[in-house]
Formats: sequence, C-alpha cells, structure tokens
Amino acid sequence: MTTAESVPTMVTPMIDCADLVRIYQGEGVEVQALQGLSLRVAESDIVAVVGASGSGKSTLLGILSGLDRPSAGRASVAGYDLTALSSRRRLQYRRNAVGFVWQQTERNLLPYLTARENVELPMLLAQRRDGAKRADELLRLLEVDAQADRRPGRLSGGEQQRVAIAVALANGPQVLLADEPTGELDEAMSAEVLDAIRSVNEKLGVTALIVTHDPAVSDHVNRTVQIRDGRTSTEVHRDADRTDAQTFTVIDSVGRLQLPREYVQRLGMRDLVRLNLEEDHVQVHPDDRTAKPEETR
Repeated sequence: MTTAESVPTMVTPMIDCADLVRIYQGEGVEVQALQGLSLRVAESDIVAVVGASGSGKSTLLGILSGLDRPSAGRASVAGYDLTALSSRRRLQYRRNAVGFVWQQTERNLLPYLTARENVELPMLLAQRRDGAKRADELLRLLEVDAQADRRPGRLSGGEQQRVAIAVALANGPQVLLADEPTGELDEAMSAEVLDAIRSVNEKLGVTALIVTHDPAVSDHVNRTVQIRDGRTSTEVHRDADRTDAQTFTVIDSVGRLQLPREYVQRLGMRDLVRLNLEEDHVQVHPDDRTAKPEETR
C-alpha cells in the first residue's frame, strides 16, 4: 500500500477547521464527539461529509451552523471566526453567511405559509425590498415555481426539500449546509434533491456541505469526506464529470492518519504495520509476524 500523494491544498478556503475538539459533559460522563478534526472546503466547492451514527458529523455541522461552539481548535466560515463571535455577530452570521437545510420538513418550512411566503420570510426579516422577485427566481431555479402558492402539506417530500433549499438561499448566503437532506426521501426524490443542491452550487457559486450517512451522495459531489471516531479519515475526490475518483487519507498536524477500514481488514493489519520510506512515497505493509484473520481460523 502506498501513500504517494497528498490532499490538494486551497489558497482561500471558505470553510477552514483545524484540530476541532468537542466534549460534552453528562452526569459523571464525558463524551468526546470530535477528537482533533480538520477540514478545509474551497469556495464554490460541493462536499459531502459521511460517517456512521456517532462519528461526529452532526457535531461538526452544529459548530459550522453557529448553533454550537468547539471545546478546542479553530473554525472559520466565510471569514467569520466561529470561536470568537459575539452574540450580535453570531446572529448576523446565521442570517446572512450560511443557509441551513434540515432533514425534517417541519424545521425548514412553516406549515401555514405557502412555498413563496416561506421563501420571502427570511428576506422580510432582513428588510430586503426585492423579496417577492427573488423568491420567484429561486423557486424557478429549483423547479418548484408551479407549486409557489401551495402550502407544505400539499407538496411531495422532494418538493418540500427543494423549497427548503430556496428558503436557505433567500438572503444570498455564501455557504449552504444540509443535514441529512434526503433522510426521509425515497431514492428517486433523493436524487432530485441532490441534483438541486448541485445545480445551485453550479449556477449561484454557493459553497455546499452535505452531511449524511448515505454513501450514494458521493455521485453528486466533488469530494466525499469520511469521518470516523471524531476525525476526518479518508477523502474521495472526483474529476469534473465525476467519472473518475481518487482516494486519499488525511494526515493530521502530528502525523497521524487513519487507513480505510476495508483496507485494514483485507490485509489483516492490527497492532503494528511495517513502514518503508522511498524517495517520493511511504509504503505501509502488514507486520509479517502478525497472522491474517484467515490464518487463525
């Protein structure tokens, strides 16, 4: 196994997290949800963060959305230092810099307002004068303009989520954050919603970060970042037309990396691995003294 390349660097990341730690205190119990996580997302990129339940992906999204604060480390989004925001700046950040799409429709849309009125509401609160025009433009872009006068209860699940994306984009945020946006949808509707996020990413230039447990989202994004045990472990980068992909592993600030679980299991690695330093890469081999699983049966 060879680690010959590193993850490409970015000049000015829109999302920049380094060594994030988040510790929750319970009744005599301490849970470390993030354990030195680092993540950088370039402007106008579209990235999926995937991981099993409890891996830390929802905690990361809570910090990026301004709803939570890290216990240690640093995080900035769209030029905002999320570790040092005053209450006023945090409200400004959440209203203008980021848009958010939840998994549950009831958290995205008010049931007694029409689709158009839901999109207009954030702009009304921001005292924008172009709310009606922009609402129509966003609904048209997301292909739900024909449903503009319907309330959420008369929309399909996929239509509800596309209206929710329009709401999240109403005040022109630089970053769109989506928490399991297809979690309650079937496969066909999920593809429609992911295509909609990709479309606004391409047409509006908004940076998009999708947090999900669904690996199928990888077909709709440029990068898929795997989180394991509170840290980023591996990344898959796709080319422009998403026909070719490369897998990278992430090295943290002290030189630690996580090998993909399937690689470790296939090669029977445990306890120790053997390293060979070559001129332009490092080779990682199973320890010859350690029997593979099939040899111990």
